[in-house]
Amino acid sequence: MQTCEFVQCKDFPCIDVDKTMYIVPEVEVTPEKIQMVMISEAAPRNQSDYYYQGKGSLFEQTTLQAFREAGIEADSLSRLVDRGVYFTTAIKCGKKGYIVKSATLKSCSMLLEKELSLFPNVKVIMLMGDFAIKAVNIIAKRQIGKNVIPSGSTYKIRGKEYYWGNIRLFPSYLQAGQAYFIEQSKRIMIKEDLGKGLKILGWTS
Repeated sequence: MQTCEFVQCKDFPCIDVDKTMYIVPEVEVTPEKIQMVMISEAAPRNQSDYYYQGKGSLFEQTTLQAFREAGIEADSLSRLVDRGVYFTTAIKCGKKGYIVKSATLKSCSMLLEKELSLFPNVKVIMLMGDFAIKAVNIIAKRQIGKNVIPSGSTYKIRGKEYYWGNIRLFPSYLQAGQAYFIEQSKRIMIKEDLGKGLKILGWTS
């Protein structure tokens, strides 16, 4: 299965993103095998930097580095997908500016909600960045009438236990993109958060 066959934006209503940068994962995946979903913020400005685009992809480089620092060696994201990890973004188009409007997050959350519904055996969702956290809260509010992650800075809310049904949620920092190599303090926190998620899957002790 390829997610892009089931998750599609047809009318592109958002005005603060660039629809020419729209992308949804095209990787082959067995839905029942997926146990962890890692959601980053938005599609990159250059589609060659997106997940699953090969070793030259910036998202792939920084994500593989994050996994290495958390104790998991892999030479490609496809190998991690084979082991049960799926990678996507909360916003399917590239951002025009630093932030996006709440209406954009609400619209994109409909796509993300459909995407998450494809994977029945997810145990862990890694929320990498503010937009990922907000998008999942929007979905949860539609489904159960309340947020699953409290408001506040990531520094203050991370490290606590949050659940969405039986799924453990980890609010953390953005691992996809050049900032990952620059912000050393956040890399340490990403390592800690990802390590806890991987421990739930039984990948680390």
